[in-house]
Amino acid sequence: MDSYIEVRVAPRAQNARRTESIKLYGPDAFEGMRRAGALTARCLDGVAPLIAEGLPLADINTFVLDFAAMHSATPATLGYKGYVYACCTSVNHVVCHGFPSEKKLRDGDIVNVDVTLIVDGWYGDSSRMYAVGKPKRAAERLVRIAHEAMMRGIAAVRPGARLGDIGHAIQSYVTSERCSVVRDFCGHGIGQVFHDSPDILNFGTRGTGPELREGMIFTVEPMVNFGRAEVKTLADGWTAVTRDRSLSAQFEHSIGVTADGYEIFTLSPGELHAPGIVL
Repeated sequence: MDSYIEVRVAPRAQNARRTESIKLYGPDAFEGMRRAGALTARCLDGVAPLIAEGLPLADINTFVLDFAAMHSATPATLGYKGYVYACCTSVNHVVCHGFPSEKKLRDGDIVNVDVTLIVDGWYGDSSRMYAVGKPKRAAERLVRIAHEAMMRGIAAVRPGARLGDIGHAIQSYVTSERCSVVRDFCGHGIGQVFHDSPDILNFGTRGTGPELREGMIFTVEPMVNFGRAEVKTLADGWTAVTRDRSLSAQFEHSIGVTADGYEIFTLSPGELHAPGIVL
């Protein structure tokens, strides 16, 4: 039997923790997620003009810190399980959780910037791909595939569907494009908890898994590799890379299940879905 819990939420849930029950939220929660998601999307829009050859990744981290401070928000990754940065920056063959270090971007790079801002206790979680200069055709194609995979996964969301429908939509499209889906990481429930139930796998079988119900809130965030699906985590304990050093790309939105479908909380106000690449 699927496990759900109806929740009434206060403006702040400072001690909120992950549970194994899937939370169903009401209108106030959706409004909170709209505010958090919109601010995160504005932050990612602000990153776009920074992306250029020679930019140290650390400058992106500084921008996110300053943006959050100016808008009375908190970067969720800062101090999370020992992570010391306000965002993640994952370049080329880095799949996720890359450090915004002093490493400089080079012409042709593709980079994922992952930001989660907490606004009045609500977590807005999103990531996008950015191109530095003119990337190679294979990199452009991979970015377009990753974005389309995310949108196909989101399009499968509606009350009565199953979690497996999301994973199936993502996996079937990616494999049809002769790329692979990373299985080591997945989307997750979100709200007043950074990573909550349920896990949103990027692969699966149609018609399987818990039923989607109005009020669920979670992320959809496929990671797509140009080569094989296998990844490894480096000695820093965070940075995940492709084992075959092939390129990787990822997009992420926070969404809520509505009465007739879904609502995306983290849409770019400037329609900067993948700056530098035509989707």
